[in-house]
Amino acid sequence: MKKQLIVGVAVAALTVVTLTSCSGTARGGSGASSGAAAIPKGSTIGVALPAKTSQNWVLAKAAFEKSLAAAGFKADVQYAAASNTVTDQQSQISGMVTKGDKAIIIAAQDGSQLGTQVKQAKAAGIPVIAWDRNLTGTANVDYYVAFNNFKVGELQGQALLDGMKAKKSSGPYNVELFAGSPDDANAPVFFNGAMSILQPKIDDGTLKVVSGQTKFTQVSTQGWLAQNAQTRMSNLLQASYSGSTALDGVLSPNDTLGRAIIQAVKSAGKPVPIVTGQDSETASIPLIMDGTQYSTIYKNTDVEAQAAVDLVTTLSKGQTPKTVLDKKNNYNGVKTVPAVELTPILITKENAVKEYANNPTLEALAKAGQ
Repeated sequence: MKKQLIVGVAVAALTVVTLTSCSGTARGGSGASSGAAAIPKGSTIGVALPAKTSQNWVLAKAAFEKSLAAAGFKADVQYAAASNTVTDQQSQISGMVTKGDKAIIIAAQDGSQLGTQVKQAKAAGIPVIAWDRNLTGTANVDYYVAFNNFKVGELQGQALLDGMKAKKSSGPYNVELFAGSPDDANAPVFFNGAMSILQPKIDDGTLKVVSGQTKFTQVSTQGWLAQNAQTRMSNLLQASYSGSTALDGVLSPNDTLGRAIIQAVKSAGKPVPIVTGQDSETASIPLIMDGTQYSTIYKNTDVEAQAAVDLVTTLSKGQTPKTVLDKKNNYNGVKTVPAVELTPILITKENAVKEYANNPTLEALAKAGQ
């Protein structure tokens, strides 16, 4: 698979991918909404966000408040607390139902732990929209808005291969694998997407996972916490990369963990390998431009929030949103959730300035590193 660079941030990110599962068909058009109560303009829309563990979550509140206000709705945006996070989010969502919020957008801290709350919303006729992370183990989620997470993983896996090949023309390459938090429904999808690219190369000997840790349960990072990734990377270096064994690349699922991995390698006095990432965090753009971090993924938070608000607006008109049924990407253990899928963009130092052209903050960081 060749590296795929998608041109035109605003246009590309807003493209709805018209994929369907083998057993599903695309949904679309307009008509009556699926039994949900009306959402008149001026209504309050609940937005339940997880703890602020990465920059994209920090940006989400302002993005939703801006988009909801522009669409004529009131915003009830709440973050889960840093401690007792799941319990706090459960309480917040129940409160949104009790207050009568007319739709609830949920970026779950743990998508498997909100079944009771979304059932309450369903009983009250309140549409439930999973945002960025799917809600699992429940039939009571109406829609899902996210970037195509399997594609994110594919882009990360291919970037890892491309970066190592550019640095060393032929293998075998020694690599280690990291994944996100096991309580995040997206984490295994990212990992599976990456492994769809990497596993054939492991099988044919192009890649060698020196630690032998290749299963999601072995490589996941609880809470997406940087310290957990840094500690594991340090342990891997001590156990598997003493002496002359070189580490060529690390699959990192996001920028926060990528920087932690890089720090662990530097602290061990080792050369920095090819490291992937995701989220286009401001702290990682200078590292990409100077070659310390090889790649990231651009998933514009404003665009993703706007897509969810557009869905609410469609429902408020009594219409059915245009969605896709993508079982590979959006099956939640009970059903394939009708989804609005956005297109992620692979970023390296070669295309960063171009792809960040519509984001003044990121564009400035990329230009400063040229």
